Amino acid sequence: MIFFIDCVNALDQIQFDSNGLIATIAQDFSTGEILMFAWMNAESLALTIEKQQAVYYSRSRKKLWFKGEQSGHIQNIKEIFTDCDNDVILLKVDQVGGIACHTGRKSCFFQKVENDAWTTTMPVLKDPKDIYG
Repeated sequence: MIFFIDCVNALDQIQFDSNGLIATIAQDFSTGEILMFAWMNAESLALTIEKQQAVYYSRSRKKLWFKGEQSGHIQNIKEIFTDCDNDVILLKVDQVGGIACHTGRKSCFFQKVENDAWTTTMPVLKDPKDIYG
C-alpha cells in the first residue's frame, strides 16, 4: 500500500500533454545508448513503476503496449527519471534479447545523415518476420 501512495505522488508531478501523454525515452542502462522513443499515459507509467517493466501507450492502436509482449524483448526497468519540466520520461533499462526496435535492430536510432543522405548504421540482428511471424 505504501508503494501505491508513492506511485500516485510520482504521477501527480508529471506534466502530461493535452492528450494525456508524455514523451518517453528508453536508454540502455549499461551503455547509455538510446534505444527508442515512445509515449506513455498515466496508466502505462503507473504500470511501468509497479511492474518494473516498460509499458507504453500506442497512439496508432489507442491501447497499452507491453514492450516485448509479442517479441519477448522486454525492457526491465533499472531507473526512471523525469526532466526538469516533468514533461519527458527517461527509462534506463536492461533490454532483454538486445533488440529494442521492431526492425530487429538493437536501437530504433540506426539512421544517420551523411552527406545529405540517410545511411543505415546498424545491422538487423533478427529478421522481424522471425520475431513477429
